[in-house]
Amino acid sequence: MPDRDALFTPEFKPAPWWWETSPRPTEDLSNVPQDTDVLVVGAGYTGLHAAVQTARAGLATVVIDAQALGWGCSTRNGGQISTSVKPSFDRLRQHYGHETAVSILKEGQASLDHVATFVRDEKIDCDLRIVGRFHGAHTAKQYDTLARECGRTHPGFETDAWMVPRDQQRSELGTDAYFGGIVYPKHGSVDPGKYHAGLLRVAKSAGVQTVGNCAAGAVIRSKDGFTVETTKGSVRASKVIIATNGYTGALTPWQRRRVIPIGSYMIATENIPAELMDRLFPTDRILSDTRRLVYYYRPSPDRSRILFGGRVSLRETDPRRSGPKLHTELVRLFPELAETRISHSWAGTVAFTFDTLMHCGEDNGLFYALGYCGSGVGMAGYLGSKLGLAAAGVEEQTSTFSQIEFPKRPLYYGVPWFLAPSVAWYRLRDHLDL
Repeated sequence: MPDRDALFTPEFKPAPWWWETSPRPTEDLSNVPQDTDVLVVGAGYTGLHAAVQTARAGLATVVIDAQALGWGCSTRNGGQISTSVKPSFDRLRQHYGHETAVSILKEGQASLDHVATFVRDEKIDCDLRIVGRFHGAHTAKQYDTLARECGRTHPGFETDAWMVPRDQQRSELGTDAYFGGIVYPKHGSVDPGKYHAGLLRVAKSAGVQTVGNCAAGAVIRSKDGFTVETTKGSVRASKVIIATNGYTGALTPWQRRRVIPIGSYMIATENIPAELMDRLFPTDRILSDTRRLVYYYRPSPDRSRILFGGRVSLRETDPRRSGPKLHTELVRLFPELAETRISHSWAGTVAFTFDTLMHCGEDNGLFYALGYCGSGVGMAGYLGSKLGLAAAGVEEQTSTFSQIEFPKRPLYYGVPWFLAPSVAWYRLRDHLDL
């Protein structure tokens, strides 16, 4: 295997590959408006979808972001769209009861449908395809677990999934590293950079004002609404929407106590010969596996390279160090790629919750949606739209995710001190198949 420096192409960039065709926009507003009906904090999928709804309802809407618009995980993710809900139906039913469990799973499917409908109706060119997902079993025990779940039917939520035994696995993926897997045909893929760029265009066309590189420092409630202090001036707003997800911080301590920021890392390989790509990835499916410390990957939309992601580090922010760790896992799955170099390496921050479910709600004009647990490409836009409709008074906050408890933990205030031992434990469980 090449040494670490040799793993990178001469043109290597420590930035998302998606930015090659969708660079971060520059903004023409040097200051924020002093007054607005709705102020949205966060210019990712959640915030922009919410803003589209409030602006189209006739409300003056301003979106601010601490970085360039879309700098966060909305343009750093793997472009995988699932039905978003991680807990099984049985686990949801045990905790919430049958009716709520069904509602949660239905909203998961609705989130995927929302993206497809929005992209079609707004004519966004973002390589959206319903290609399905192959979810590999990293042990024989996990294959049996997947098979049992595949054989069950849940009212109102039909996955149409099917099992792929190990001896047929290469029809889906050119590796013997898994013990077979399951295909979820309704899952999809998208170019997240193009999707965000199209969403931003739609928001601006609706009349939304956007201000990048404008960090919010305080949200002060008054009898008339809110005053939000920012690095570009103060804004008075009747309603505020918090759309910060993995970048939630001291601005909103109630939300911060309920989400766990976790780094997620990605690499893009250099161009791969078409024959090799077709052998390793005979379909265009998105891919993941049953390990608790999950890896997710896919061919790029043009099938020129592989985009490979996972959670390989706790605190590492240098893409030149996280990239080789991901490369090692890529080669473990596909030994033929040992000499393939890395052209891009980057990271983003996702927000997990203590119940591995997303949540949304309102506190007297302060709206929020966050905690997508690494599945936000579909759910962020879906819940963002619901927030926008609720803030505009078009419909009530009807999501099941606003009606269930949003748990926190004692002694946790936003710094995940427990993350290192938890990751070590998950690695051990993956290894021992516990």
